[in-house]
Amino acid sequence: MTRVLALAGLLLGVLPSVARAAEGGGGLINLDKSIVIQAINFLLLLVILVKLLYRPLLSKMDERSQAIRRSLEEAQAARAEAQREREEHAAKLEAAHAEAQAIRATALREAAEEQRRLVEGARAEAARLVEAARNEMAQDVRRARQELRQEVAELAITAAERLIRKSLRDEDHRRIVQDAIGRVDKVG
Repeated sequence: MTRVLALAGLLLGVLPSVARAAEGGGGLINLDKSIVIQAINFLLLLVILVKLLYRPLLSKMDERSQAIRRSLEEAQAARAEAQREREEHAAKLEAAHAEAQAIRATALREAAEEQRRLVEGARAEAARLVEAARNEMAQDVRRARQELRQEVAELAITAAERLIRKSLRDEDHRRIVQDAIGRVDKVG
């Protein structure tokens, strides 16, 4: 603003002297009515231009500077936010990878434990089946011996009856049968 006023003063001082020199008059500044009116007109024009053009121009330039400054700050904030989100996503990705590794390790451990349990169960079942087969064989052997004793006893009784009928009396028959039964019990 001061520059504009200084320029205006210089022009007011130099222009009249240049005009007078062209007319052939002397002196650097000649104060007459026209110069005063021209100076007043110039000052009014200067005031009007300052109020109508210069101040709005300055305010618009300030607004634009502030808008640019805000845009830069917002861009820096957005860049910082994007960097923070990028780091956050990288951390989440790393955490998810670690969690996946942990889940995989747990699954492998559980699978190995399940396999061990199944093998132990199969061995126990095999041992139980072998023991059941042995017990069944032992029962079959006992049953076969029992049946064999009964058959031997029946044969002995049948043989004794035949012998007794042929040559023995009742007392001899009984004694022979009891001896045969006693021998069969010793064998079994």
